[in-house]
Amino acid sequence: MSAPSPNPVPLAYRAGAPAVPDWLNKGDNTWQMIAATLVGLQSVPGLVILYGSIVKKKWAVNSAFMALYAFAAVVICWVTWAYKMSFGHKLLPFWGKAGPALGQKFLIEEAMLPASTQMSMPFYPMASMVWFQCVFAAITVILLGGSVLGRMNFRAWMMFVPLWLTFSYTVGAFSLWGGGFLFQWGVMDYSGGYVIHLSSGIAGLTTAFWVGPRSTRDRERFPPNNVLLMLAGAGLLWMGWAGFNGGDPYAANTDSSMAVLNTNICAATSLLVWTWLDVIFFKKPSVIGAVQGMITGLVCITPGAGLVQGWAAIAMGILSGSVPWFTMMIVHKRWTLLQKIDDTLSVFHTHAVAGYLGGILTGFFAEPKLCSLFLPVTNSKGGVYGGSGGVQIGKQLAGGAFIIGWNLVVTSIVCVAISLVIPLRMPEDELLIGDDAVHGEEAYALWGDGEIYNTTRHDTDDTTHHMTPPSGATQVI
Repeated sequence: MSAPSPNPVPLAYRAGAPAVPDWLNKGDNTWQMIAATLVGLQSVPGLVILYGSIVKKKWAVNSAFMALYAFAAVVICWVTWAYKMSFGHKLLPFWGKAGPALGQKFLIEEAMLPASTQMSMPFYPMASMVWFQCVFAAITVILLGGSVLGRMNFRAWMMFVPLWLTFSYTVGAFSLWGGGFLFQWGVMDYSGGYVIHLSSGIAGLTTAFWVGPRSTRDRERFPPNNVLLMLAGAGLLWMGWAGFNGGDPYAANTDSSMAVLNTNICAATSLLVWTWLDVIFFKKPSVIGAVQGMITGLVCITPGAGLVQGWAAIAMGILSGSVPWFTMMIVHKRWTLLQKIDDTLSVFHTHAVAGYLGGILTGFFAEPKLCSLFLPVTNSKGGVYGGSGGVQIGKQLAGGAFIIGWNLVVTSIVCVAISLVIPLRMPEDELLIGDDAVHGEEAYALWGDGEIYNTTRHDTDDTTHHMTPPSGATQVI
């Protein structure tokens, strides 16, 4: 008779136990939760750091807080009604029925996605799926916010986040991922080139139009307050993309590995190409330009990360490092409409242009065998592989056009509706001062551009010695 194990596995953790049902794959569940956490880290603290450091010093707190607030607001909206609008039962061909994703009965059951096609995901519970999709929704709104940094009324932003999530994001998500009409038609969007990046870029540009521009002084000079910290935020964004694209097969499988590798290949290529173009045409390698090139590469590969071969990822990187560079540096300066709209972080170029470009290139480069590993609707293939591949490019163009049109219209309606209740743009006195006027807080204990020196706040405790404002500062009496 053998001796009992010195460390027996607790009953609750054994296969077949209530907490470990037979359909649960612990490896896949672990990867899905890690991938969700990586995407969450892209926003908090990734984009919080990036936004807070890439803007002018007087807007550091406001910009970082817009990202942080949006993340928290989306989480509550998502589990209360928005998840099922994006991935629930069909209400319309492009929209799911609203409902909460909070009950135990729903969250511990085997994940099903998308519901309307009955494509079973027998690997982990719905709770993992709800959280994974939540962080995608959150980062979309935060990316959109990059277009209106430095002047949007924070109270208007508080209204904008739930309204845009409800009436815009959920439509794109259901249409392309949740079993909606674009999904059924066979439009490819592996991990959000359209759902996240094209929508945030178009909606950001539209919101910027309705909010209005920054102050003239800020538009003329808007230097980043901390380039090194900006790189830290950009690094979190890049490394977090392993979860962004690697988590979308909904399993730790071969397609997931392909997606992660392609993501890094395209991002690196794009960064190098953007930097080379800066050197060739402007004679200086720009660190901010390199970050923009990195982002456009990450965005471009997203709709096809697990669907294209490595050589195609390089080709996509070359184009993502050059086409958005051209639209930003050349087209933007010659197109009057784009010059009138103040897109603070050029989200239109880095996300809308790169996302649409990536979707079209996915229709061109999608490899049939890789498509069979991921796509449940059709035996798809890209145009480069001949046959019916040319049709796929047309589908990609049409799918992107729907996302563009919906976001232009719905975002405009949301902005106009909010403006009837509260101004979209900050008042001029807040625009002049920045964080101190808006939040009563400042990122750095320094005096500088756009700030008012207040003796009641900056005097020392020693009444025999008073600090004097630096040269050029305005003293408040």
